[in-house]
Amino acid sequence: MKATLKHMSNLLTGLLFALLIVMAFIVISTKASSGEPSFFGYQLKTVMSGSMAPTFQTGSVIAVNLTGETTKFKKGDVITFMQSNNQLVTHRIYEVRGSGKQMQYITKGDNNENPDFNPVLSQNVVAKYSGFTIPYLGYFIEFIKSPKGTALVLFIPGVLLLLYSGFSIWSALKVLDAKANRHSAGANEQIEQK
Repeated sequence: MKATLKHMSNLLTGLLFALLIVMAFIVISTKASSGEPSFFGYQLKTVMSGSMAPTFQTGSVIAVNLTGETTKFKKGDVITFMQSNNQLVTHRIYEVRGSGKQMQYITKGDNNENPDFNPVLSQNVVAKYSGFTIPYLGYFIEFIKSPKGTALVLFIPGVLLLLYSGFSIWSALKVLDAKANRHSAGANEQIEQK
């Protein structure tokens, strides 16, 4: 029983510590990349509108593959591109026009009735959707971008780890105190017998 409790205690300590490390990594990565964390060549982007529903809903996080080759896409691919107002948009390619450096993509949101008004120049394509989506995580990422969110996300796991450490120390001291009392009682009993 004691071995099981010790293993559970070690597991809980490890999980709390891992949670703290993961939260710190997410916050630092988010801040360093202007709010869009990157992992192994993929960037996480928050979906801010419902134009691509039901493929991905508002508040979802999608992973996009950052690409240097912008003329290789075909009809049906989902791409992220820079609009003229420096806003990133992720839509599906509806039609491909031209070739080489003159290639243009006509895009359309899956939930939109009509294609986008302006064609996307191939050099404005930033990334391709990887097929990986996490629903609602975008709300959390948007929250941790705020100063309060950053503080809270780092504070809560740290406090939980400190509280659990305090509880572990208190439990260990209680066990040591009980052993000392037993040892003291045993010593007194031997003195009385003499």
